[in-house]
Amino acid sequence: MITNVSIVSVFVKDVDASKAFYLDVLGFVENADITLGDGYRWCAVNHPNQPELQVTLSVPGPPHTPEMVDAVTRALDARTMHGLGLDVDDCRKTYDDLVAKGVEFIQPPEERPYGVEAVARDNSGNWLVLVEKRPFSAADFG
Repeated sequence: MITNVSIVSVFVKDVDASKAFYLDVLGFVENADITLGDGYRWCAVNHPNQPELQVTLSVPGPPHTPEMVDAVTRALDARTMHGLGLDVDDCRKTYDDLVAKGVEFIQPPEERPYGVEAVARDNSGNWLVLVEKRPFSAADFG
């Protein structure tokens, strides 16, 4: 039986730069940073309140096909890759804090039926959706 999600992966352009972004800007902590015998680097971070969920930061490469690597690289360059959804306690304050740290936003905080949402980009261009949740029902989308 599956008990939970433990690993999610985010493609990045540079592992060191992305690790610094996730640690220094977003407040994540290092989980692991290991280079395996074949040169593959396993770099994982997690939010300090959620140690059971590792976010691996990976440069596109093997074992993916060259075509897949090219497609992901193009999407990163176009800054259109989906990244993570992040819960926040105060979306407007988090927005202000991250803007002050130089984070690029493609959508400022806006009211939605499910809460307040803002969309940022990490340093590789992946979308980070920040949501201050509130209770909702299907009727709220009417």
